[in-house]
Amino acid sequence: METSSPAARRDPLPTEVSELVAQARQGRPRAVARLISLVENGSPLLREVTAELCAARPSRARVIGLTGSPGVGKSTSTGMLVQAFRKLGRRVGVLAVDPSSPFTGGALLGDRVRMQDHATDPEVFIRSMASRGHLGGLSWATPQALRVLDAAGCEVVLVETVGVGQAEVDIASLADTTVVLLAPGMGDGVQAAKAGILEVADVFVVNKADRDGAQAVVRELRNMTAQIEGPWRPPIVTTVASRGEGAEDVVAALDAHLTYLEESGELGRRRRVRARDEIESIAVAALRTRFAHLHGDRRLDALAERVVAGGLDPYTAADELMDAAG
Repeated sequence: METSSPAARRDPLPTEVSELVAQARQGRPRAVARLISLVENGSPLLREVTAELCAARPSRARVIGLTGSPGVGKSTSTGMLVQAFRKLGRRVGVLAVDPSSPFTGGALLGDRVRMQDHATDPEVFIRSMASRGHLGGLSWATPQALRVLDAAGCEVVLVETVGVGQAEVDIASLADTTVVLLAPGMGDGVQAAKAGILEVADVFVVNKADRDGAQAVVRELRNMTAQIEGPWRPPIVTTVASRGEGAEDVVAALDAHLTYLEESGELGRRRRVRARDEIESIAVAALRTRFAHLHGDRRLDALAERVVAGGLDPYTAADELMDAAG
């Protein structure tokens, strides 16, 4: 879905948001790409775009997050899963979040280069997004971009995080299922990540399982998951993603988790949390903007001086700032 025909490239994109959204719902790649660009760039049309996308249509896309330390093979594994879901006849979207260039703000790595096997498939849309300094392994625009792909009819959306180790936990609040990838030869990987990304896993995948040390990683994970109490114990799957080995096992584990989510009611709960977090983020951003427009930095600086001088505590200062904002 990333490419389009010469005839399609000659057709100008509509200027009306409603028509652009209508074309995206038809799965037209240029309209989908344009909407994601509007989202990523924080366009003034973003509110209108979101309203059109949400109109009388609940979320249907299944969101699967893939995270793990750099070098475990996230992009290769993502490509393997794209192929596996396409064999099942699913329309697939991919959001590959890359580190930002310090010069342009754009994505540095461009994961589409590593997924060229799917670039001409009209049922696959692959988009690299820059993190733009956002911590947690995702771009701030990822939730809205997910909504665009959902509207475009993607039944499965794979979100590949930046690859920053223990800080990559935002994906757990965004995805229906979070896959944590590990690989042998990455140092004491399980112990190093235990306090971070391993805690968000719904499914563990040990990639590069043809290498020495893979079974040792599996054993460590089994020892760790044996201590988990609760209705869902993350399964451990081994793969060699570069050869497509283990793809069916990963899909089976993902399907088992989806069944658990649906039967337990956890799927609805996770999606409500996702919506709540998005609303909170938008509200906080609007509040910051209101402060800036009403008072600039001068009022905040004045309050800060009073706190430093000992004449005011920070909670009371915050109350004064909130009261001034109305």
